[in-house]
Amino acid sequence: KNFVAIDFETADQGRDSACAVGLVTVINGKIVKRESHLIKPPRKYFMFSYIHGIEWSHVEDKLTFAGLWPTLKKSLAGADYLVAHNASFDSGVLNACCATARVKAPATPFLCTVKLARRAWNIRPTKLPDVCRHLGLKLNHHDALSDAEACANIVLAAAKDGIAHQGGFGKHLSSLRAP
Repeated sequence: KNFVAIDFETADQGRDSACAVGLVTVINGKIVKRESHLIKPPRKYFMFSYIHGIEWSHVEDKLTFAGLWPTLKKSLAGADYLVAHNASFDSGVLNACCATARVKAPATPFLCTVKLARRAWNIRPTKLPDVCRHLGLKLNHHDALSDAEACANIVLAAAKDGIAHQGGFGKHLSSLRAP
């Protein structure tokens, strides 16, 4: 199965406030593409700069989500599923940004690497740095591309350990989906 690992950073508490996105495309068990984009959110207010370091001055001349959507839609096309750590957050951001941009959100299912890490290796706590430490993965936490690549590598590690078959989750698929 082919998938895209995705991670959003947001400016404020609104799910439509994506200010960065990282995407890592995996085809036939290999990372084939990495991309990251800064996004101009719908509001100038940045509440979470202290977490990710992104401020209005970094994004004021960037595309809005609506402007970036054709590029993102192309990157997501062909994915059997999308992967994210705490996938309910990232799927919520994607859906809210699509709604604000008045574009149709992809129907591609999300799979959650928090649930996968708990099932595969019984890791707790299951924050992304904890899982990366357990698996020996590099991480620059809250950098959207680094977070997305970590998620892709968690899925690939599970596949290697026999938890998932070639990146797909087989019988575990339904229990790993985001709500």
